[in-house]
Amino acid sequence: MQQIRPVADADIPEIQAIYAHHVLHGTGTFEEIPPSIEEMEARVRAVTARGCPWLVTVDETGVLGYGYFQPFRDRSAYRFCAENSIYVREDVRGQGVGKALVTELLAIATAQGFRQMMAVIGDAENVGSIGVHTSMGYQRVGVLKSVGFKFGRWLDSVYMEKPLGEGDTTLPSA
Repeated sequence: MQQIRPVADADIPEIQAIYAHHVLHGTGTFEEIPPSIEEMEARVRAVTARGCPWLVTVDETGVLGYGYFQPFRDRSAYRFCAENSIYVREDVRGQGVGKALVTELLAIATAQGFRQMMAVIGDAENVGSIGVHTSMGYQRVGVLKSVGFKFGRWLDSVYMEKPLGEGDTTLPSA
């Protein structure tokens, strides 16, 4: 049975393995050298130190996928906008793991007072990630053409956005 929960230290080696696969074989990330377990641990700590969640989906086989959000940009005017990142183990792609993680992250971000959630998707041909985000109400708001170069070809980045809560229809209280 699948469970979504906050990341634990013991999950980090599996998280690193999932991400390493995407780095080495996919275009969803523009990194070309997989980070070490220690670097992934530092990334998890940096996100959670900001009060943002880093979640994992697990079952009896281990970590199926992970996701987190953090502020979209560091400048104060962006304080109501977050960006999510989702990675799923290769053998369970297309089975709803990513969608379940996005659903949970959207609920947490809304509860924390964020008004917009961004998804910055590496590679305009990443139909899986674009499809999941579209099915959850994200709208494509832009494409950065040929901003990455990986596996001998130019890659675009797709920007998608979803309003949270009242979105921009009201002013925030803080």
